[in-house]
Amino acid sequence: MHAHYLQHADFERLGSIRPWLESHNYSISCTRLHRGEALPELADIDLLIIMGGVMSVNDEQEHPWLVAEKAFIRRAINDGKAVLGVCLGAQLIANVMGSQVRPNAGREIGWFPVRAINHLQAGVFAFPEQINVLHWHGETFDLPPGAVQLASSRACDNQAFQLGDRVIGLQCHLESTPAQVKAFVEATPAAELQPEQWVQSAEHLLSIPEDELERATELMGEVLEYLHRKRSGT
Repeated sequence: MHAHYLQHADFERLGSIRPWLESHNYSISCTRLHRGEALPELADIDLLIIMGGVMSVNDEQEHPWLVAEKAFIRRAINDGKAVLGVCLGAQLIANVMGSQVRPNAGREIGWFPVRAINHLQAGVFAFPEQINVLHWHGETFDLPPGAVQLASSRACDNQAFQLGDRVIGLQCHLESTPAQVKAFVEATPAAELQPEQWVQSAEHLLSIPEDELERATELMGEVLEYLHRKRSGT
């Protein structure tokens, strides 16, 4: 099995996704779009992972490679590939499948709870009733047509969604590791981390308890396991 991820900034790495992929015998490759690297052949990919970034999906004039990336993501979804989007990645999935991405009511940067949207239908990925996770965004999106909402937060309604049984978008960062959080803080201007209602200080961001990180890592593993099983036809 082969996983390929699309990267939009050097500090937006796989985090806890990488050890899960390695433990499940995936080979891993990457396209660093912000460095002008070319997109791969889609046929060689079993799982496509779209990471976060500082740009907006609407910044095609400033980042022309977004046009090709969007077409690539749309093709992967239409071809039935397993697809996971994180933060900007979730917004890109929503956008290419027909939804608007726009500024959120306010920035959401910090460790805040998301709550599950309960569903009765079979085959829908189940979030825990509540879990504290990392958020780092200023935009949000409408759910794509046919998508099922999985989770929400007080600051941002659409935190996770599922499209069919092979596509999941996560506005929040379940892949967080201590190194990943440190990289996010170092890449963010200090002025953007002045505390407000839904923005926490750098000190608070870096002091998250280990057990909360572990719960987020476990949930990330469950999301990946779900997509892996569906890609494998089980």
